[in-house]
Amino acid sequence: MKILITGHKGMLGSDLVDILENESQHELILADIEELDITNLEKVKKMINQEKPEIVMNMAAYTDVDGCETSRELAYNVNAIGPKNLAIASNEIGTKLLHISTDYVFPGNSIKPYNEDDKTGPQSYYGVTKLEAEKFIKDSMENYFIVRTAWLYGINGKNFVKTMLNLAKNNTEITVVNDQRGSPTFTVDLANAIVELVKTDKYGIYHVTNSDECSWYEFAKDIFELANVEIEVKPVTTAEYPTPAKRPQYSALSHEKWNSSGFKPLRNFKKALKEYLELELANE
Repeated sequence: MKILITGHKGMLGSDLVDILENESQHELILADIEELDITNLEKVKKMINQEKPEIVMNMAAYTDVDGCETSRELAYNVNAIGPKNLAIASNEIGTKLLHISTDYVFPGNSIKPYNEDDKTGPQSYYGVTKLEAEKFIKDSMENYFIVRTAWLYGINGKNFVKTMLNLAKNNTEITVVNDQRGSPTFTVDLANAIVELVKTDKYGIYHVTNSDECSWYEFAKDIFELANVEIEVKPVTTAEYPTPAKRPQYSALSHEKWNSSGFKPLRNFKKALKEYLELELANE
């Protein structure tokens, strides 16, 4: 399969490249910002028309949730206009598109995991831009996969797990928010799921995360327990730890559609976290 991957140097993109290269039967065209500015429609059309990939996988995004509140033009261009351009250009030559979205498109007021058809209502500008991308893609083409995921961590990028481990090096106690719940997701597991998805023609929106849910506080406790790190973790409320962007209080995602479509469920987040920590700590 000939695959164009945008944002291939990112945390998820780099894992996706590793998996696809190991399968060996794919021809990969790798494009980061240096090779392709996805906010420029003419440049996007030119590359897709020249390369004629069978599928475009968009891993490019501006993921600084708080930064999106102040850098709104940049966030909208990268997170909304970029995917729109990829959809337009892909549709013109019959190329499939896979795009990564987020749990932050939901308002966070649910008491059970969100399914794909639940009402959206982003609370942050980051969520607004990601939802706009979904709408643009759905309006521009039919052969698309939109994968909503959440709370990503991986070897090749900044993430919550690394932040916690670094804080533990210089502190005897830390505070972590305990009233936001979601599903931590290992990028290797997500990348493997994406590879399986794009081999099918089961188009549409999917929720894909590691199974089970927790709060950030509970996640931090799990991190330190699995890493054998002694530190006191104190729970705080969102109100006690204000941030520029509002986060959903509850954004766990339902996997019912993923499972009923015949795909393998992703493992429990604690099992994934254990494997990740073994890799992360071995690199120190």
